[in-house]
Amino acid sequence: MATALSGSGTADCGCPLPLPCQCSYPALLRARLRAAVPSEPLLHNGHVLTASSLLSAALGAFFWLLATAWYSPETVGRSYAALSAAALLSGVGQFNLGDVLMRFVPTAGPHTRLLLLRCYAVSSAASVLAAVAFLLLIPVLAPGLDFLRDPAVAVAFVAASAGYTLFVLQDGALTGLRRPGWVLGENTLFAVAKAVLLVGFALLALDSGILLAWSAALVVSLVVTNGYLFGRAVPAHAKADRDGVPPPRLVRYAAADYVGALLRTAAYSLMPLLVLGRLGADQNAYFSLAWVIAYTCYLATLNMGSSLIVEAAHAPERLAEHGRRVLRHAGLLVGTGVLLLVVAAPWVLAAFGPDYAANGTTLLRLLALSALPNLVLGVAIDVCRARRAMGWVIGLQATLLVVVLALTVWLIPLYGLTGVGLAWLIAESLLALPLLVTLPRWLPRETSPRTTKGSE
Repeated sequence: MATALSGSGTADCGCPLPLPCQCSYPALLRARLRAAVPSEPLLHNGHVLTASSLLSAALGAFFWLLATAWYSPETVGRSYAALSAAALLSGVGQFNLGDVLMRFVPTAGPHTRLLLLRCYAVSSAASVLAAVAFLLLIPVLAPGLDFLRDPAVAVAFVAASAGYTLFVLQDGALTGLRRPGWVLGENTLFAVAKAVLLVGFALLALDSGILLAWSAALVVSLVVTNGYLFGRAVPAHAKADRDGVPPPRLVRYAAADYVGALLRTAAYSLMPLLVLGRLGADQNAYFSLAWVIAYTCYLATLNMGSSLIVEAAHAPERLAEHGRRVLRHAGLLVGTGVLLLVVAAPWVLAAFGPDYAANGTTLLRLLALSALPNLVLGVAIDVCRARRAMGWVIGLQATLLVVVLALTVWLIPLYGLTGVGLAWLIAESLLALPLLVTLPRWLPRETSPRTTKGSE
């Protein structure tokens, strides 16, 4: 088939030679691939980060598939609750400095290394202290997790808490440096390593193999990624931006952002503990797998929001334009994912066993649907963070935590696990509705030539 001539008499492939052209087909293919992948940093980086999270989620689901094959539902439920506790304690120790790095690394230039090292030191130390305190208080706070007090398991738990803290911080640094490809690489490395280690620990018949595999895989990923981060990415950034300025005083911004992130982390991480206490370990296993799968629908919002924050640091005057573009693009991704999960929920869960499908199908559908209103809430929070409207950042996330926990406590006795899904869907919708109504106020349409040119 001949390639059509363009208006100038050259091939569509861009070759200056007249037809026939030997490079038509490969060049045309490359041109179409470039057209299919957004080149603007906002969309390109957001899509790469989303692809990273989706791949990580898929590999994570495979990890839990292996776990359900080797361990009983009770062990899976307790292990997931332990990892949720580690994530919560990691959130306590992070002080949300991963998002701070994402916000200020783009303009830090030669000050990036010192900023990153300081964040590492503060967050890792705080996470270790929080994990140790939690272990001492387990008989009071979470008696169902008393297996964590075994010395070897306790070390793994502390390592998981501190390691996940550094993992999140390096993600923030790489995102701020516009290196989303490495975020994809490190998440893939972590997911593959923990699956391989899980098989090894299961063959050794270790009851705590799930937690041990998670902790050891974090160490592998941290060593490899930080070797690249400090060996190449940070020096290249410092060289490219020698006029970078040191970040402003971060205490007020970081403190407010930390409170907001802690509230969000609590909403996610307290739920498995609540289900474990109210319904038991086996029901928590069914909840945990449904949540892991449904959370993939939250990832586009999370990652496109991260790209929005980075681009707001480079071009704050385009925040409203970028915010609307994120809503459109992430809306397409989230809507597609939700539709697929709502239709395929029983078959997806059946891969983990018939009990998971029987107990978690309705829950998975409700949790997936909650990702749609979460898109509006997530973008609103990121816009407020970019504008340093930290009161709104805290208020929105505090409201979500209070409403979802109150609804869960109320609905679990009435509907069991289905009540948890209803709680999430109702809570997210109650916050998203007024934000949609007031969208023109917090994301006003701009008509300047620059905005018009950049819009789709």
